[in-house]
Amino acid sequence: MNEQLKLCNNECSYSCDIRRVERTYSCEMCNKAFSQQGNLIAHQRIHTGERPYRCNMCNKAFSQQSSLTKHERTHSGERPYTCDVCNKAFSDKSNLIKHQRIHTGERPYTCDVCNNAFSQQSSLTKHQRIHTGERPYTCDVCKKAFSDKSSLITHQRLHSGERPYKCDVCNKAFNDKSSLITHQRIHTGERPYTCDVCKKAFSDKSSLITHQRIHTGKRPYTCDVCNRAFSQKSSLTTHQRIHTGERPYRCVVCNKSFNQQNHVLTHQRIHNG
Repeated sequence: MNEQLKLCNNECSYSCDIRRVERTYSCEMCNKAFSQQGNLIAHQRIHTGERPYRCNMCNKAFSQQSSLTKHERTHSGERPYTCDVCNKAFSDKSNLIKHQRIHTGERPYTCDVCNNAFSQQSSLTKHQRIHTGERPYTCDVCKKAFSDKSSLITHQRLHSGERPYKCDVCNKAFNDKSSLITHQRIHTGERPYTCDVCKKAFSDKSSLITHQRIHTGKRPYTCDVCNRAFSQKSSLTTHQRIHTGERPYRCVVCNKSFNQQNHVLTHQRIHNG
């Protein structure tokens, strides 16, 4: 009986080993291994560039059926994944999972340099470039480099003149969404950023940061000619014109030039009476 059991166990072990071998499929290009042949086939399309799944609406092609299905929801408007906290709906499950971390506060991706934590892998990757100095996205017009693709896209609108974000109150257009949101607070009167010292409120975070330097005395912008320090970059830029002699503001009546815009406005009153 024991011999039979031992033989059975050996056969089972051998059979399991065979199945384990059979379940390992390796890519002949990069040696990456997969447990299912279908996953290997999908992976190999990275190397071949094959995109056999095509959208019948816009003809865009994809390497996987799941990617096509997700894409088709941009046409249909289907959002089958719903947050059980706020009922916001999403077209794919991964975006729902990322969104839910807003409610849970979960930040599973941690920087190994400064321990700053993030809710998304992409946010961590972008953050790590602060430490590495990597700027992989380059403008093909002026060669300026950026650490993330969205910043490059926003920058390129300076060259193209594209302003896709329009205010529904006054029709003023902007090249990035954050500028539109800040602008709309002119109409709504919203001032969500408050100084914790004097309680003065601001419509955008950068104005709050600049204001707080009144309390801290911080002057992070220093002239490289005379070492004079300023709390705002714009003040440094204006000051540097003393050294360079630059006068970029010109009177439209007499062509006299000035180094500050408020000076030309004051001057033009002479002509206006």
